[in-house]
Amino acid sequence: MTQTEGAGETAESLIDRMGAQARAAATDLGFAPAEQRARALQIAADTLDARRAAVIAANARDLDFGRDKGLSPAMMDRLMLDDKRIDGIVAGLRAVAAQPDPLGAVIAEWDMPSGLHIQRVRTPLGVIGVIYESRPNVTADAGALCLKSGNAVILRGGSESFHSSAAIHACMVEGLRAAGLPEAAIQLVPTRDRAAVAAMLRAVNHIDVIVPRGGKGLVGLVQSEARVPVFAHLEGICHVYADGAADLDKARRVVLNAKTRRTGICGAAECLLIDRAFYARHGAVLIEDLLKAGVEVRAEGELAQIPGTVPAKPDDFGQEFLDSIIAAKLVDGVDGAIAHIRRYGSSHTESILTEDDAVAERFFTRLDSAILMRNASTQFADGGEFGMGAEIGIATGKLHARGPVGAEQLTSFNYRVTGDGTIRA
Repeated sequence: MTQTEGAGETAESLIDRMGAQARAAATDLGFAPAEQRARALQIAADTLDARRAAVIAANARDLDFGRDKGLSPAMMDRLMLDDKRIDGIVAGLRAVAAQPDPLGAVIAEWDMPSGLHIQRVRTPLGVIGVIYESRPNVTADAGALCLKSGNAVILRGGSESFHSSAAIHACMVEGLRAAGLPEAAIQLVPTRDRAAVAAMLRAVNHIDVIVPRGGKGLVGLVQSEARVPVFAHLEGICHVYADGAADLDKARRVVLNAKTRRTGICGAAECLLIDRAFYARHGAVLIEDLLKAGVEVRAEGELAQIPGTVPAKPDDFGQEFLDSIIAAKLVDGVDGAIAHIRRYGSSHTESILTEDDAVAERFFTRLDSAILMRNASTQFADGGEFGMGAEIGIATGKLHARGPVGAEQLTSFNYRVTGDGTIRA
């Protein structure tokens, strides 16, 4: 059994202790007033705003660690915090606090001939475990969404974001304390020891669902080894399809943004599909725009003849690059694009660029990804951009939660049945 850093406590006993504390906190949160939970988030936002210098200093230590570890530029971008990104985290906390409270909401209600009145009502899931890699903002996003939905959470950040996550977590705890809520409602695993991850995946008595947020290696590990149910997406292999009826100016803006705004996030476009009709009309303009922006374009077929491109290998399609690289190929109309996405996609996000309503409808109805877009950048695949304030992740499965997982998606429901001395015949 592995000992955690500096405490002489095994990973198993650490998670067992934290899990028991989280379960007790979840019991209190289930009936804590909405105003109290919102107040905790507002105070956490104010505290983070006031402590930003300390958080940025902690992040500088993590950036040094990341450089020494040889993280890629895209991963370093994920890790980095500055004033603008802290502004975004603070705004996300305030947005979640201001949202309608999901708990107690009546999803449906009806009367039965027997005289029973039945309501389906939103309730918390209980205790959520979140395992994530280098993005320290997840500490605030996940903590906020779990608290808003009445769930306790155990956070296990990546070794790269160890100090940043701890600094942000301290602000979340300050909010809980000031609002009179149990501090164990939002806990951060205080060790880089990987054994803590394995212990969380086995903690069926304490954790109700695990949410992994990171690369293919992390998510694949969680999905293969977890005994606790999992909300996850394995990869963000996002496609942009330029249809023959696409508007050229719109297409150029969207393609460039979808790939280059931030290359290291799961909503970044990884494959560009160009209709032959679009290519016949407009030539190589989309490829040339990407090349001018410094993107390595791995092109197949005719597109590989464009100066500056690199011939694509078969495994470049279905690849999550998370870097300034994109695969590109020509397809025969929307059905060609659909066939390619069905073969290589990961059910995350796909965007069609077209002015033809019928083509767009065919794209929407014949693909089954969690997010489908029209004339919009895949970089919008984000809970904040969907009006959720923040997200705990993007779920690409089909059970319970799908797409951006916000506070509402972190609830279950029960049935509340009222009679009047009613008996069953």
